[in-house]
Amino acid sequence: MLTAATAAVSAGGQSFKLMRYDENYAPLKDSPRGFYNSIKYIPLNAAKSSYLSLGGEARWEMVNFNNEDWGRMNIGHNNFLLQRYDLHADVHLGSRVRLFGQLRSAIQGGRKNGPRPIDEDKLNVQNLFADVVAWRKSSQSLTFRIGRQEIDYGSGRLISVREGPNARLYFTGARVMYNTPRLSVDGFVMAADTTNNGAFDNKTNRQANLWGTYGKWIIPRHGNLDFYYLGIRRDATMFEEGVGKEIRHTLGTRLWKYGGGFIYNLEAAYQFGSFSGGNISAWTGSVDLGYLFENVKFRPSINIRNDYISGDRKAGDGKLQTFNPLYPKGGYFGFNPQIGPVNLVDIHPYVSLTLLPRLLWQGDIVFNWRYSLQDGIYRPSGTLNMTGASSTKRYIGTAWLTSFVYNVNKFITLNTGLQYFKVGSFVYDVIPNAKNGVFINTRLAVKF
Repeated sequence: MLTAATAAVSAGGQSFKLMRYDENYAPLKDSPRGFYNSIKYIPLNAAKSSYLSLGGEARWEMVNFNNEDWGRMNIGHNNFLLQRYDLHADVHLGSRVRLFGQLRSAIQGGRKNGPRPIDEDKLNVQNLFADVVAWRKSSQSLTFRIGRQEIDYGSGRLISVREGPNARLYFTGARVMYNTPRLSVDGFVMAADTTNNGAFDNKTNRQANLWGTYGKWIIPRHGNLDFYYLGIRRDATMFEEGVGKEIRHTLGTRLWKYGGGFIYNLEAAYQFGSFSGGNISAWTGSVDLGYLFENVKFRPSINIRNDYISGDRKAGDGKLQTFNPLYPKGGYFGFNPQIGPVNLVDIHPYVSLTLLPRLLWQGDIVFNWRYSLQDGIYRPSGTLNMTGASSTKRYIGTAWLTSFVYNVNKFITLNTGLQYFKVGSFVYDVIPNAKNGVFINTRLAVKF
């Protein structure tokens, strides 16, 4: 959740983006030929109208987790190392054709109960797609993209590349992108691959299981408005209601503004469809309000957010009111949350301070309740963690977080954080001798 964790790091006039394919090194065409510039812009013809750009990342993370899942698995201390490496090549053939490829390796070592799906994918093709600009007029364009690709939309509540965890998400499919200075609209049809731990052993799904459209409209002086429709198909999804085939549609909108002064992020979504023969009717609403004091020492930002995320009203009745977060970011409620965005009510005040020009601190408190007493609690991925219909307790627990991000220079970022989760009455009710959780991590990332 730390603001600086997602901030771009300037590198020679070009920012490193969350999606590396969004970076644009065309301005380096006539720049001095230092070593860095020589790999970021490699001319492929005499006119320099075609070029190759190279880049990559190395990331190491030390993790210390105590009482994961609040002692239910009796793991105790769990110390492990996460590593992530990637290399990419971006080829521009004139102004209308582009090829982008990226290899990524995510490695886990030392975790007592083995790697989670978010921890390890030893080697895979993360991105491999072609772009064709079919139409361009003034500042408007229409681009088609086909192939394997990462996607990330909005605040990451529903479609996220999942930057926090070690293994990022990707899809295979087609996307069409319309862009103007104030309006951008994407339409896409995708298939999520089955990820395995080894090298080049992921299985491509030949049937589309994610489709939709996502738009963003910039409102001058007032912020931004996002609007979207998302559809998914899954053959076997598990909720407290049971396991079954799920076809779900999501309609949503988001109004947001970041920057100096008053900041806000308001989002709401409604879901409908079918699950195991029954009807789906689920929803979520989120309010995040704050103020950034730009002209005050340490530039403090004070925020509070409140989320309501529906759960199933009655287990076993054949109808489903449990919200599905689809493909959410791993750290939406903290940098290593133990609760996912399903069947949840939370209140989340947080504050950040720019202690030094390159050092940001953030502190959070997150209070968590079950929305419905007939539904359980879910993991950050949206999968069922613990059933809850047998308990009448609502309060899940309180998470206390503190974290630092230090941008060492244009290429190196160091962050570290501590999270303490004090279990509430619901966890005590379903786990005998439940224990509070402690999570400590330190991460070093190098990008070029």
